[in-house]
Amino acid sequence: MLKIKKSFIFLVFILCFVNYTKATILLPSVFSSNMVLQQKTNVAIWGLSEYNETVTVFTSWNNVTIKTKADQKGNWKCYMSTPSAGGPYTITIKDKDAITLTNVLIGEVWFCSGQSNMEMPMKGFKNQPVLSSNEILLEADNSNLRLFDSKRAASTTPLTNCGGDWKESNIEIAKNFSAVAYMYGMMLQKKLKVPVGIIVSSWGGTKIQSWMSKSALQDIPEVEISNRVDTASDKQKYPTTLYNGMIAPFVGFGIKGFIWYQGESNRHEPNIYGRLLTSMVKSWRAEWNDNKDSLPFYYVQIAPYGNKDTTRSVRGIREAQMQAMNTIPNCGMASTMDIGEDVFIHPPYKKEVSERLLYWALAKTYGYKGISFSGPIYKSMKIDKTKINISFDYAEYGLSFFGKELQNFEIAGADKQFYAATVKIKEDGTIDVWSEKVPTPVAVRYAYKDFVKGDLYNTFGLPASSFRTDNW
Repeated sequence: MLKIKKSFIFLVFILCFVNYTKATILLPSVFSSNMVLQQKTNVAIWGLSEYNETVTVFTSWNNVTIKTKADQKGNWKCYMSTPSAGGPYTITIKDKDAITLTNVLIGEVWFCSGQSNMEMPMKGFKNQPVLSSNEILLEADNSNLRLFDSKRAASTTPLTNCGGDWKESNIEIAKNFSAVAYMYGMMLQKKLKVPVGIIVSSWGGTKIQSWMSKSALQDIPEVEISNRVDTASDKQKYPTTLYNGMIAPFVGFGIKGFIWYQGESNRHEPNIYGRLLTSMVKSWRAEWNDNKDSLPFYYVQIAPYGNKDTTRSVRGIREAQMQAMNTIPNCGMASTMDIGEDVFIHPPYKKEVSERLLYWALAKTYGYKGISFSGPIYKSMKIDKTKINISFDYAEYGLSFFGKELQNFEIAGADKQFYAATVKIKEDGTIDVWSEKVPTPVAVRYAYKDFVKGDLYNTFGLPASSFRTDNW
């Protein structure tokens, strides 16, 4: 009996040794068949093999074989030069075994992240629709649009992989994919006429701190990084956990830029949101080895919402997001002042959001001329006796209220009491604001409420952001 037992143990040892010494390529899920690689650049590919094993990567678009060697932990990484948009191609990665990735396209890749308004799928949430979704989904069958939806993962340490895989767009896939990200990718692919890959990494009800690395939070003392996260059932609500679980696995994957839609869960801390957003963008770019701020970052200003909690400020977050345009290089903000919902924090007008993000990308990233890409942004004020004159950026051809009466301007004197104001759009594209109740005005506010329907636009129909000239 003892002899049989020893023989069995020896056999198990031999089998384990054989399994260990057999080199097997392991790739992160973002590297798979059907993926899109960023065109005309050097993109990284990485994975696991056996210690000190030689790994070769063959790319069919140029018939080139690249060699690299795994380190002591089996990690390897190499770079591939990509051509102009095209495909499909194959990539073969080999040590003692081989993996071949098929149906690979070369094109434009965008990384999209945020909370529930980014996560909200084309089919909508329960009793909360996405307008025109059925009509839009009729055009979802598109082999040149590839979608990657990251699985949820919250971690106290940076992960190297996440769940998910690349899929060709069709009605069933698009129905369950982020509405904002899908429609952005769909319209971008249609306009550029090249393959487009969209990666979504989102989780509803999460604060920006969760999406930031530990180093990105070092200069923001108001944020405490807890040491008790491992025992929490809601890890996603703690600082760094979603960066570790849902950003870190993608770091270094070749992309054209970032799309961000978040802020609702930070309504209680508008005073630090601008610093948080600026630091997050800087750290993400650094992780992608972008030291020249060349990766564009386009984000959505959260929509007006009927907030009854006086400890939270929707208008404050909108203000912080608007001001962040001055502190984040190569960024752009899509205003949603005209499409908020009083009782739902998830506006159904996702197509408008996607279009406004697309305008930024087409104009600033892809160089299209003649496109208006931002709604009016407050620039300066000048007091003229009983009136205050307001100037705007991004209103080259002037302003419009499209036949409606402007109802969202308020004006105040030194007593800080605001009154509804009369407004006149002038020929030079500025606005005069006044009220008989304020003979000596000092400050103006526009739509500076949690819920409001914005009514001021530039002549291209893009809505102005809410603003205030005071800091009361």
